Amino acid sequence: MARDSQAALVALNRFGFGARGGASGDLINAASDPRGFVKAELVRPNGVLLEAPGLQSTPQLGQAVFAYQDQVKQAREAAKAAAPAEGAQQAPADQKPGLRRNLSLNAAATEIAGQMAEAKPADNAAKPDTMQPNDAAPPAAKPAPQPLNVIQKTFRAEALARLQRATLVECGFTERLVVFWSNHFCISASKGELARIWAGAFEREAIRPHVLGRFADMLKAVEQHPAMLFFLDNQQSLGPDSRAGHNRKRGLNENLAREIMELHTLGVGGGYTQDDVTSLARIITGWTFAGRQGQLGTPGSFAFNANAHQPGPQMLLGKTYEPTGLAQGEAALADIARHPSTANFIATKFVRHFVADDPPPALVARLRDVFVKTDGDLKAVATALVDSDEAWKAPLTKMRSPYDFVVASGRLLARVPEDPGGYLNNLNLLGQPLWSPAGPNGFPDTSAAWAAPEGIKLRLDIAAQMGARLGPNIDPLDLLEFAAADAASIETRKTIERAESRQQALALLLMSPEMQRR
Repeated sequence: MARDSQAALVALNRFGFGARGGASGDLINAASDPRGFVKAELVRPNGVLLEAPGLQSTPQLGQAVFAYQDQVKQAREAAKAAAPAEGAQQAPADQKPGLRRNLSLNAAATEIAGQMAEAKPADNAAKPDTMQPNDAAPPAAKPAPQPLNVIQKTFRAEALARLQRATLVECGFTERLVVFWSNHFCISASKGELARIWAGAFEREAIRPHVLGRFADMLKAVEQHPAMLFFLDNQQSLGPDSRAGHNRKRGLNENLAREIMELHTLGVGGGYTQDDVTSLARIITGWTFAGRQGQLGTPGSFAFNANAHQPGPQMLLGKTYEPTGLAQGEAALADIARHPSTANFIATKFVRHFVADDPPPALVARLRDVFVKTDGDLKAVATALVDSDEAWKAPLTKMRSPYDFVVASGRLLARVPEDPGGYLNNLNLLGQPLWSPAGPNGFPDTSAAWAAPEGIKLRLDIAAQMGARLGPNIDPLDLLEFAAADAASIETRKTIERAESRQQALALLLMSPEMQRR
């Protein structure tokens, strides 16, 4: 069979994270049967799951946070109680001020809290205006970095597991699917300590098991996951006529219900009204997670609080849902998952992500029909995308997101991450902090969002740093063969050949269309 390097480039860049360097042979393997190369990952459903030593379940992590918070609280109370005793030892009134009294106590509390703040130097007894330049005291040495707390350790461990999987996998199609669905059903780790420690577990437990399964199952897993309930405040939502609603004088929180309909399923203009949002909010009252006391179940696990649930039947999208407790909400989600507007919304986002910012209408319609006919079988939808001619004929013009860019660079350079710090710092710098979008609509998925001049300059800075660090030991022309072979443009090849050094050539390769576009 003739090898098609251009189709191989599409297979690796459009559907995956680009070719790996070293002796992987990814481009050669993809060139022999580009579509088969991509679809091979779809027949290995267990390959989507992510297990690594030390990664814990959501309830285990929730209990770890509760224990950590208790420890911090105890430390603060101890520091507060000790403050008067230390104050009694202060210097006489006529003595010049010395070190600030509470510095050591604050430092102790900060250490237990695991924060990375720098200690402030003590006040100097001499007045600043009496000091001469030559008399200046040497700068105080920076304190040793504080040890990471359990939340920071967990986040970094989850990030490393995800980055290593994306770097090592052959094509990366299923990992790209994970990234797509994780962004579609996003939470933000910046919401608080529980969100940060749960971010990776949310993806492992609610997204990955269903990437090649049914949309309805993923929807249920997502909306019942403690991370999503915490992110959108559903634990605060009380049925106005429920027992808890009467006792606490609080009512509905519509955040989760609104985002389910607007961002997760039907989409804007999907045929729902504000009354439907309110009805769904009533239906899912009582969906929460067990707190530190474990009154509703294992701390950190999903729980249904009947005392917070709005009693009575509810009308949603023209259908009445009888008061069956938890089952009422599950039935509503199952119907919304099968709604025609959901099929259209998902198909459109799917094509926009993988093919073009302006999705070809015929391809959207085809995927929508597959979604409907297969009852939301996401493996069938992904297969239909790979089988479509449009996905292979559309030019590679979409700008890679920052996450795609840093992963693709690591793959080409054959650098398996051992510490996530560099990746996380670069993602922060480029405006896509891992698992931390600014809002519930996730990170943008269009080229315009990532192709702004400032963003390109930052990418160039990162590429230049990689070139300076790794360039002397790498031949960029060899890497170009791994990345694109004869599918590379003449312009890219000439630009690399004319570089003044290997370091510069590597930076130019990483900034080339073959590495920046998908």
